[in-house]
Amino acid sequence: MPRPVDLRSDTVTKPTQEMRDAMWKAEVGDDYYFEDPTVRKLEELASERLGKEDALFVASGTMGNLVCIFTSVRPGDVIIVETNAHIFRAERGHLGVVSGVQTKSVEGKLGVMSPEAVEDALAVFPESTAFPRVSLICLENTHNGAGGTCWSAAQIRAIRGVADRHRLKIHVDGARVFNAAVAQRVDPRVLVEDADSVQFCLTKGLCCPYGSLVVGKKDFIKEARFTRQMVGGGMRQAGMMAAAGIVALEKMINRLEEDHANARLLAEGLRDMGFKIEMESVQTNMVFVNGAPGESSMEGWVAELRNRGYLMNTPSRTGRMRMVTHHGVLREDILAFLATTSEILGARKRVPLVPA
Repeated sequence: MPRPVDLRSDTVTKPTQEMRDAMWKAEVGDDYYFEDPTVRKLEELASERLGKEDALFVASGTMGNLVCIFTSVRPGDVIIVETNAHIFRAERGHLGVVSGVQTKSVEGKLGVMSPEAVEDALAVFPESTAFPRVSLICLENTHNGAGGTCWSAAQIRAIRGVADRHRLKIHVDGARVFNAAVAQRVDPRVLVEDADSVQFCLTKGLCCPYGSLVVGKKDFIKEARFTRQMVGGGMRQAGMMAAAGIVALEKMINRLEEDHANARLLAEGLRDMGFKIEMESVQTNMVFVNGAPGESSMEGWVAELRNRGYLMNTPSRTGRMRMVTHHGVLREDILAFLATTSEILGARKRVPLVPA
């Protein structure tokens, strides 16, 4: 193949030429002293895009979630999370190690917790000096572990009702919140209007080489700056990195629809060959494969594809494997991938390399 096709993650995206040019030309200053005009512009743009009062530029999605949670809770508090939430299972335990919080997990349907299930979880912790205080509900939109699935504005509003009754805050891990907005054809501000804090990533489908943003009320962001200083410090001339984020928010959101269409094409093609795929979970740019057709081996299929230039994740111990479409994957790549898979499986009917 003329170039490798990387389906491991949308974090492998490369900055566009426009981003590289913007980074080269960026006006910079010392962000610690609030003197980097490009960082200020990015933060203003981020808060405007999500309809919040203020924003804070941070190093990563994990750092953004950590900053939001640490700023919102006290050590010993309980936070409500979905069973397969990224902050719970894939951020190296910062909830306990840094924030000192405990978690109560709630199983959702396709990553979405029902208000009733959250109420049941809260009932475990009555208001008493003997019990820890529940202070925060964390949502993930899109939900990575569930397959890149979306919370709707109505579903979040229902959780807001629970939070208000119990005087709780809501944090949204919106690493891919723009995917959720594009998939549902809604303004991203609508999706997060009921959240007290949100973090979103620039480094996934938006193609930036660095960074995430935290958004919320001005008082919250003021406190979050102190937290960022504690867990990572000032970023000095960060405008060179922020410049790519400005291009991302201005130019890269609407094109996410292309990634979603490619993921659907990939999922349907594999399903038609007999791969086990929960099509209900294919809502954005992720496809989770739960098993190969017949007696075929998932590991053998992946190894053969790697030999042919397709970069793939290793299947988990349960045989589940994630594939992610992004700016570096074209429709022609998906069609070629399906044709190669058909060839590997020895299928009778090859998948065409061009649309019928």
